[in-house]
Amino acid sequence: MTPIIYILDNNPDVLKTIEKDLAEHYGDKYRLMFAEQCSDALSILKDLCDSGETVAMLLSDQNMPNMSGVEFLKEAQEIFPKAMRVLLTAYHKKEDAVNAINEIGLDYYLMKPWDPPEEKLYPVLDDILEEWQSHHVKDNKSGIQIVGYQYSKKTHEIKEFLSGNLFPFKFFKTESAKGQELLKKHNLNGKKLPVVIFEDNSFLERPELTELGEKVGLSSHASAKFYDVIIIGAGPAGLAAAVYGASEGLKTLLIERHSPGGQAGTSSRIENYLGFPSGLSGAELTRRAITQAERLGAEFLTPQEVTEIAVKGDYKIVKLADGTDVRARSIVITTGVDWRKLEVQNVDKFTGAGIYYGSATTEAIECRDKDVYIVGAGNSAGQAAVYLANYANNVKMLILEDSLKEMMSQYLIDQIESTENIEVLPKMSVVAVEGEKNLEKVIAEHLDTKEKKAFDAGALFIFIGAKPFTDWIKLNIFKDERGFIETGRDLMKHGEKFKKVWHLDREPFLLETCTPGIFAAGDVRSGAINRIASAVGDGAMAIKFVHEYLAE
Repeated sequence: MTPIIYILDNNPDVLKTIEKDLAEHYGDKYRLMFAEQCSDALSILKDLCDSGETVAMLLSDQNMPNMSGVEFLKEAQEIFPKAMRVLLTAYHKKEDAVNAINEIGLDYYLMKPWDPPEEKLYPVLDDILEEWQSHHVKDNKSGIQIVGYQYSKKTHEIKEFLSGNLFPFKFFKTESAKGQELLKKHNLNGKKLPVVIFEDNSFLERPELTELGEKVGLSSHASAKFYDVIIIGAGPAGLAAAVYGASEGLKTLLIERHSPGGQAGTSSRIENYLGFPSGLSGAELTRRAITQAERLGAEFLTPQEVTEIAVKGDYKIVKLADGTDVRARSIVITTGVDWRKLEVQNVDKFTGAGIYYGSATTEAIECRDKDVYIVGAGNSAGQAAVYLANYANNVKMLILEDSLKEMMSQYLIDQIESTENIEVLPKMSVVAVEGEKNLEKVIAEHLDTKEKKAFDAGALFIFIGAKPFTDWIKLNIFKDERGFIETGRDLMKHGEKFKKVWHLDREPFLLETCTPGIFAAGDVRSGAINRIASAVGDGAMAIKFVHEYLAE
């Protein structure tokens, strides 16, 4: 069925203009439907839902009789929760739209008039519909389908890989009727699970990520042997470096060991990134950045792991896990950080089977009607709590601090306090986890009273700080005591040790390591500010210094 764009406006002239503009640009891909009354629109939407139709976008004027546009979109969301919601408003009513972002999570607002639509309407709606399309998996036979055990590390790994690389999929538990139907249809005995079934009815049983990546069209092999700059790690810093490197004419290669976006890519909602008043998901930010980098000419390898960097004269050799290597005149290391492990017995046993590091948004739907627990008090933990509250029965945050104010941004604290099914349990430390095949209980201890309490837990999400992903670097690159890469003038404190490895007349550039032509950007860099915007700035700045280095 063709997805629907549903438009509500009680002004016939405006409605006629919208119909004309949207028909010209979207008429071949979407079915356009219109209404002038909120009650009529809600009734029709219910009928469409009952008929199995799909609504991609709801677009409503704010100034409607009997019910405001925001009120209509709120009720319509209950009928079509996955539809994108856009509010039409006049310039003097902008405050209504801003409030709607906080009240109902409005996706966007447009101010009338939008003439010319080629500049003020289509680019906005194109972005919104592209975001909807990236998350939409059509019913019936299309899309990727996974059959596996819910509490399986391998199943979780595959779900996270596909989600992180922006491939929509549907997951069916092995014991479900649909899961059994799919196994039977493809003559599978279920002994090698999970199985990934593709739109053309081909399938892979318990695939390795490189095999799965090749099947879905990702590339893990470089097209050339030599590049101007190789960027290692596709978090926000790496993606920014790829965009700027490619846009400025450098032959650019971006390598990522798992999936793009880094920790930011797993965030359910980022609300403090400049230019997105409604916020955006980490996946959406990643999708936009990857598309931008590739459009400008950057080459992207994933899944592919860098195992070592070597230097030969002025050239850098990047050795890959598959035994091949690629060479470059310069390197930018943007490998970011990994979540620190929770050092409690049985945590490793249940990781991927009820215990997850980071947001693990692919598991949110499986938390329905369950009590889930979050360890951590930073922004990532807060974003996950708000997101999981949409699915879980209760979300309980176990934090070491007295309150969230020490670690979390105020806007997230406000959201948590206004969400009824989120509870913050201060000064609580996880000391044990229990279960048979999967997590069943979390044991926490109060830091002051030492009283222990057992909680029935459907899932545990861990956000307890990060450590730099630098253990793989064998080259003599200076790191601080925590393993973060030192750059720029910070290298001078090493005195004679630095002078033995640095043989240029100039000082290192701001983001340059102790090896000329090798730079570090983003969270992996010692002294970096752990914010997406600063990581993006680092990535862009690294390319400036790459240019200066190459000019030498």
